[in-house]
Amino acid sequence: MGEFELIRRCFMQEQTGAGVINGIGDDCAVLEVPAGQQLVVSIDTLVEGVHFLPGTSPAQLAERLVGAAVSDLAAMAAAPAWLTLAVTLPQADETWLLAFSRTLSQRCSELGIALVGGDTTRGPVCVLSAQVHGLVPNGQAWLRSGAVPGDRILVTGSLGDSRGGLETLLQPLPVSAEPEAVEQLKQRFYRPEPRLELAQSLREHVHAAIDISDGLLGDLGHILEASGVGARLQADQLPVSFALQQLYPQQAQDWALAGGEDFELCLTVPVAQLSACLDTAQALGIRLTDVGEITADTGLQVLQAGTTVLGDLPGSWDHFRSEDE
Repeated sequence: MGEFELIRRCFMQEQTGAGVINGIGDDCAVLEVPAGQQLVVSIDTLVEGVHFLPGTSPAQLAERLVGAAVSDLAAMAAAPAWLTLAVTLPQADETWLLAFSRTLSQRCSELGIALVGGDTTRGPVCVLSAQVHGLVPNGQAWLRSGAVPGDRILVTGSLGDSRGGLETLLQPLPVSAEPEAVEQLKQRFYRPEPRLELAQSLREHVHAAIDISDGLLGDLGHILEASGVGARLQADQLPVSFALQQLYPQQAQDWALAGGEDFELCLTVPVAQLSACLDTAQALGIRLTDVGEITADTGLQVLQAGTTVLGDLPGSWDHFRSEDE
């Protein structure tokens, strides 16, 4: 199948997204940014053998790719608008592409983002890149550089589940393991859920934000570096799911700190806005947990029951990331 026929069969969709003047079919999409809005742009790439295992289903890859990419928009408090896609495959497999494109279309519809263009090419392994574009009112995008001493550190959802889901794929558990717990962790790995509605609802309450893709230690570290501040993190307050505690009790806290790819949000908010943030999250049915505070002294301290267990961690935190990330 040639490239143009492949695009027509798999990715030519009705262009119904807001602001799409002209979508797939020309050299470029023509898009209109509404007055009073700013455009935020991010790109995510998945490489076979690095970010996913060979043999992963096309539907799972579509969900993982779009969810991870759109999570970056949530971290900026932006509303999703448009998506461009680049696909590299060893060969043009129509069955694979149709399954991938069907799930991609469904997930884009659920997240309110329109596919408006992209590229397909041949290469030695599967490589998928999604560039997402979002809209935010002028001057209201969240940045990493806004944290202020005294801010509380909040995280959404539960942490460490994606790392647990990966572990179930790398080292399958015995048949006696609770199947619902195993499936829950796998779903967290394959199907990130961007916290879009909560982010847009909290837009005016948050000083700084980042999505948790490299692990909480690493990503909080990016906020601290950009803001020129430090933090105290309460490890025993980290939100850990029952499934992770049940299946990996010894690793659960470590993975919550540094497992990565949960695609939850880490926020810093002034104490005066803490109750409003927690109430909003509760109303939306989203778990939001206070796990520490921003300090004037630089460096990151991790405490357990009030006792420092990791102190004055260096700027990059890279050595706390798992080897498979």
